[in-house]
Amino acid sequence: MHLERLTSVLEAIAIAGRPLAAGDLHEMTRLPLPTCYRLLQLLREQRLIEDPGANNRYVIGERLVRIAFLAKTDADVCAVTAPILKKATGQFGEAVFLSRFREKGVSIIHVETPPDPSVSYIHPGLGYRPMHACSCSKAIAAFADDTFRELILNGPMKAYTSQTYTSRTELEKDFAQIQKRGYAECVEEIETGVSSVAAPVNDDNIGAVFSVGAIGPIRRFTATHRRALGESLIEVAAEIGTCVNNSRFPNSNTNQP
Repeated sequence: MHLERLTSVLEAIAIAGRPLAAGDLHEMTRLPLPTCYRLLQLLREQRLIEDPGANNRYVIGERLVRIAFLAKTDADVCAVTAPILKKATGQFGEAVFLSRFREKGVSIIHVETPPDPSVSYIHPGLGYRPMHACSCSKAIAAFADDTFRELILNGPMKAYTSQTYTSRTELEKDFAQIQKRGYAECVEEIETGVSSVAAPVNDDNIGAVFSVGAIGPIRRFTATHRRALGESLIEVAAEIGTCVNNSRFPNSNTNQP
């Protein structure tokens, strides 16, 4: 069966731990050598495998890595990242949240709040956030590919407060700052008196799919505090990226919550 053979080739490349040539696959799968050449060509055309050394030796491709990464359910991702978010919440004394890019929007999927009941905090809520006016969205959008970023820059920009960026020029400038410092800020752009900071969870293969942020009252989120939070969140984001990439997800075949 054609699909079964393609799957066998992908599995062989995935478990090899090194780039494989057609001859290697022939030995591993016992498929005829001409068949191995043909299957490799088909998989390469679909960007499911790549030839990084341009020497006809193949590894799993960026597209397949992205498909596998995006297939991880919210429940699974939240379960493995919750300890990291809880630690960050205790460190910052503010609510910390994880957001995820889906299709053409970003949603907050998990929130951890300060464990000390005497500490006041702001809960960001769950669900969709506008791409032009929230730190969690802008942290992802600023590092997106040019085509998607153009859609945001040319799209409608609702003014939630007097601080919301509503022009292409303003948002382009903000994206440039985000790229330079590595994190995004939202200073009363969605709600007066509320500020947040977020850093993208970057992956070399697929870019930023997640972001991690902290939210609190503007009286605490001074420029100095936002800078310190942003720099710390970059480290938290790196830890989350490593955790998500290296974790096994037993519920990956379950439905999204």
